[in-house]
Amino acid sequence: MGKGQELWNKAKKIIPGGSQLLSKRSEMFLPDQWPSYYSKASGCEITDLDGRKYTDMCIMGVGANILGYADPDVNTAVKKKVDDGNMSTLNCPEEVELAEKLLSLDNWAGGVRYTRTGGETVGVAVRIARAHTKRDVVAFCGYHGWQDWYLATNLKDKNGLNGHLIAGLEPNGVPKALSGTALPFHYNKIEELEALVAKHGKQIGVIVMEPMRDKLPQNDFLKKVRKIADETGAVLIFDEITSAFRETAGGIHKKLGVEPDIATYGKAMGNGYAIGAVVGKAEVMDAAQTSFISSTFWTEGIGPTAALATIAKLEKKNVPAHVVKTGNAMGDIWEKLGEDVGLPVHVDRQFPGIMHFGFDVEYANKRAIDTLFTQEMLARGFLATGGFYVSYAHKQEHLDRYSAAAGEVFKLIASAVKEKKVEKLLKGPVAHSGFQRLT
Repeated sequence: MGKGQELWNKAKKIIPGGSQLLSKRSEMFLPDQWPSYYSKASGCEITDLDGRKYTDMCIMGVGANILGYADPDVNTAVKKKVDDGNMSTLNCPEEVELAEKLLSLDNWAGGVRYTRTGGETVGVAVRIARAHTKRDVVAFCGYHGWQDWYLATNLKDKNGLNGHLIAGLEPNGVPKALSGTALPFHYNKIEELEALVAKHGKQIGVIVMEPMRDKLPQNDFLKKVRKIADETGAVLIFDEITSAFRETAGGIHKKLGVEPDIATYGKAMGNGYAIGAVVGKAEVMDAAQTSFISSTFWTEGIGPTAALATIAKLEKKNVPAHVVKTGNAMGDIWEKLGEDVGLPVHVDRQFPGIMHFGFDVEYANKRAIDTLFTQEMLARGFLATGGFYVSYAHKQEHLDRYSAAAGEVFKLIASAVKEKKVEKLLKGPVAHSGFQRLT
C-alpha cells in the first residue's frame, strides 16, 4: 500500500465521501489500489505521492483539462494575474473581455453571468429561466449536477434520475415541497417531452438538457425540442458544461445547428481553473436583475483570465480538430485490439471528444472485467478506464504506448473471460458503479 492509498483511507474517515467529487473516488476506479492523489501533473502525465509516473488516458481532470495539465500558456497568464492580484474591492476587467468573447462565439446571445463550478452554473441558469417565465416546473434530460432543483426528481420517483448518467442518487436533504418540480424525459425520445407538456402544459417554464453527450440527435430531436419551447414559452437551456470546447470553439450546439435561449459552460473553458458561464439571450438574462444572484468569488480574476487564455490557444492551435482526430484514432485502437484477440468490444464514436468503449461479452459481473482492465493498465503505467477524455496534450506517441500496453491487457482479459477467472486475477475489490456510501 502506497502513500496515496494510505491517505485515501485517512480521508474517508474525516471527509464524508472521501473526496469532493464522486467521479474522483478511488472506489470508482480500482478499490485499494488506485494511487488517489498526485504530486505533479503536466501535459497528460501524472506523478503520484510515491513518485510513480502515469500517463492519463482516462478522464483528464474529469474533462476540465482540454489543453493538458499545467498548460504553459494558460499558466503564464494566470501567474501574471496572481502577481497583479486576483481579487480586490474593484472588479477585474477580464470578466468584461471574456463576456465579449463569449458573445462573439454565440452571436444569438446578449448577456453573460459567471460562476466557478458546473453545478452552480446550471443552478444559476435555472434560476434565471424561472425568473423570466415565472413558472416553477422544469422538464429536463441528462445529468445536471448536485443541486436541489435536479435531485428533486427523485422525491417523486426514487428511480427518476436513473438513465441520466448516475443512478442511485438519494434526495436526502432536498425539501419535499420540491416534489414534482423537476420532470425527466430521455434523449431522442421526443414523445416523452410531448407527454409532459400535454399533462403539465404551461406549468413548464424551463427545459434543460445536454444537447449531446454520447449520442447524436436523431429525427430532428433538438429542433423538435426547440419548437416545443417556442410554443410553450419555456426557456430552453443547453447544459454544455461537459460538451463545450471539445469539437467547437464554444458549444457543441453550433455543430448541431440548434440555438438555445441559455447555454452553460464550464470544465474545459478554463483548462482546470475554476470558471463557469451562463450565456443567454438578452431578454432572458435580464431576469437576473430581478433575482438575487451574487457571490464574492464569482468576481475573482483567475477564472476569467484562464478562460481567455484557454480559448485563445484553442482557436490558434485548432484544438477541436486535434481532439476529434485523436478520439477517432483511439476508437480504431480499441476495435483493432478486440479483433486481434477475439474479444468483442463496442465503441461509442458519436462524440469523439469523449470516447467510450466496453467489452461486449457475456459475463456474470462485467464490472469485474472493467476493474481488471484498469488494474492491469495501471501496472503498465496508465490511468485507464472505459472512458477517454481527449486533450491537446495527447499525441501519437501516447496512443502508440497505450496501444502496446492495452494489447497485452486485452489478450489477458480474453483468456480470463474464456476461462471464467476474471475475479481470480483481481488484487482487490470490484470497482463501484453509481452513488453509494463509503463508510
